[in-house]
Amino acid sequence: MGDTAHPAAARSGEKRGESADVIVVGAGPAGAATAHYLARAGLDVLVCEKSTFPREKVCGDGLTPRGVKQLHKLGVDFSGSEWIRNRGLRVIGGGARLELPWPELADFPNFGLMRVRRGLDETVARHAQAAGARIRQGTNVRAPIVDDRTNRIVGVRAEGREREPMEFRAPLVVAADGNSSRLAVTMGVRKRDDRPLGVALRTYFTSPRHNDDHLESWLELWDTTSSRETLLPGYGWVFGVGDGTSNVGLGILNSTRSFGRVDYRSLLRRWTRSMPEEWGFTEENQQGPIRGSALPMGFNRTPHYARGLLLVGDAGGMINPFNGEGIAYAMEAGAVAAEVVTDAHAAATTQAREQLLRAYPRILRSSYGGYFTLGRHFVTVIGQPEFMRLAARYGLRQRTLMRFALKLLANLTDPHEGDAMDRVINGLSRLAPAA
Repeated sequence: MGDTAHPAAARSGEKRGESADVIVVGAGPAGAATAHYLARAGLDVLVCEKSTFPREKVCGDGLTPRGVKQLHKLGVDFSGSEWIRNRGLRVIGGGARLELPWPELADFPNFGLMRVRRGLDETVARHAQAAGARIRQGTNVRAPIVDDRTNRIVGVRAEGREREPMEFRAPLVVAADGNSSRLAVTMGVRKRDDRPLGVALRTYFTSPRHNDDHLESWLELWDTTSSRETLLPGYGWVFGVGDGTSNVGLGILNSTRSFGRVDYRSLLRRWTRSMPEEWGFTEENQQGPIRGSALPMGFNRTPHYARGLLLVGDAGGMINPFNGEGIAYAMEAGAVAAEVVTDAHAAATTQAREQLLRAYPRILRSSYGGYFTLGRHFVTVIGQPEFMRLAARYGLRQRTLMRFALKLLANLTDPHEGDAMDRVINGLSRLAPAA
């Protein structure tokens, strides 16, 4: 994907620079979706992406119907062979195996998708570019530019591919630069220790299971490589990518006693070695290294707006604590951010603009706050090994209960005309405090 940019205007010294209505830092799904909607609304948007496409991103590569809905809103075409549809979730644990179809809902499609992030992220970025956003690849944002008089961010300082200094100016900046979010940290927006954090690792194996039509989740990870079976911490997944490989990974939460004290790569190797030989999850079939990433959950960095800076996606901890899904929420938040910024851009006064911008975190809390609070409690509970053993042993045999669990964990309900399960989940989300 080629870069697009307006001719650079010279600034102080050797620095090159541009100006825009909005600067978006990061061109992953969060930043690209935000840029797409802003550009479509007619704003001049400049996106700074430190990598170049296609780029690597640690992920399970699976999209639930919630994520599929957001891609459809962007206008993404799913007809190509690189998009692999799945029909639901297969859950394994406690000696049981249960296949659950995605629910039939008015607000969501009834299928999920698999697409490796190297292709997915570039596709979303291309849609932003087609809408009119200017994307600068190989542009590493190093620091905010803060106006001494107003104490607001008014741009960013960056380095190009040859480490040449650059400055970009805009009255609003969107931080979509991932979990570490250097921009948010420099602006004083730090992580919250009272929110859950996960670690995910994955690799790829050449495998006959690559065409699986279900996402597969393992509630128990058993190490059977020694004479004694050992229950390993965390949960695992096997997702068929459709290109001859399977994405195999595991996640562990900071509510687990083993968090931070485990060699996660060794853990993944031990688990995959215990898999059936015919699946091909062997060292000889491994494609690429084991890669890991943090999963910031439940709004673990706030406020989501302050001093001209909006946080979107992982930068704002917008990962669902129930299931580790982040792509859907990143794109949803991008749409919300773009609508708020567009309204603020049209405001007649500075005060009116600021009032509109401050609505952004309120909208996020209203949309996800109660549900994420439920998720934080869920993370605490499943961090207890005994609970997970009991849930896997007895819960998986209750199909109605598991259908409810699927809707709850994937946040797939109809808000207005749903069934009894939808009404219970929606009611719990409304009653839970949106902290």
